[in-house]
Amino acid sequence: MRKVHWFSLSIAGLWLVSAAAVFGDPTKSSEPVAAKRPEDGKLRVVVFGAHPDDAEIRAGGAAMLWSAQGHRVEMVSVTNGDIGHTRMAGGPLAQRRLAEVRAASKVLGTTAQVLDIHDGELLPTLENRRLITRVIRQWNADLVIAHRPNDYHPDHRYVGVLIQDAAFMVTVPFFCPDTPYLQANPVFLYSYDAFQKPAPFRPDIAVSIDSVIEKKLDALLLLESQFVEGGANSYRDPFPNTPAEREACAKKSRAMFAKRFADIADRCRDKLVELYGEEQGKKVRYAEAFEICEYGRRPTADDIRRLFPFLPQKK
Repeated sequence: MRKVHWFSLSIAGLWLVSAAAVFGDPTKSSEPVAAKRPEDGKLRVVVFGAHPDDAEIRAGGAAMLWSAQGHRVEMVSVTNGDIGHTRMAGGPLAQRRLAEVRAASKVLGTTAQVLDIHDGELLPTLENRRLITRVIRQWNADLVIAHRPNDYHPDHRYVGVLIQDAAFMVTVPFFCPDTPYLQANPVFLYSYDAFQKPAPFRPDIAVSIDSVIEKKLDALLLLESQFVEGGANSYRDPFPNTPAEREACAKKSRAMFAKRFADIADRCRDKLVELYGEEQGKKVRYAEAFEICEYGRRPTADDIRRLFPFLPQKK
């Protein structure tokens, strides 16, 4: 009987020690703090990409449209891109890619953050769930955009999983109590992809980027390690060394991206017509598109136009 009693007390003692480590001393009244909303009336958007280029590709146009209206957009690269090249790697490449996304952000009117996780090694761990939750809370996000969790690249997939996991935890006071929790759940969106299994992308929101397409292409071409030199898969053959060769590669990338965003407009034409009206929607040449994640706050049609204030507003 004494052994059972001692064991029970020991377990209780361990729980108190663990609780104190996570939540602070449970004998003292220490409550988690809720994040305070800025009073400037501006939206706060955070776009997650797996590597230093993904967020810029998938939402750089919308980011410029938000920024032009004074809203705040953070582009977060979840890994540092340190193996995304054929001739360099490690710290030097990570530093180079950080400099590239910062240069692109100056064009986009956003801020850039690169997390300290190795390229190709992202996993949906508890540690990373906490990390992503803290990033969203620190940004006090109204809107969160990320990859879908079905994708060719494991880093892309696990960004999607981590965002889904954070879609509830950002509002839980005693999860990561060191970072003020959000009182209102953000809207979570997936960025466009063409994968079909287990389910194809659904364009719940489509945005015309015609007015900013040239600036977006300018920003992407500042990511030279990827779109001039060919990134991790050495699709530049021969490797561009001379200014003329680099200019030719940049021109090819510019045309490739222009076609990519034109294809998105064509594939999402019905949604563009729905949001912009038939006449304007049919004229859109370049677009970005997003799918609503069912795990976050589910926006109404009015919410969507509030969160995307550059869409035509109802009269």
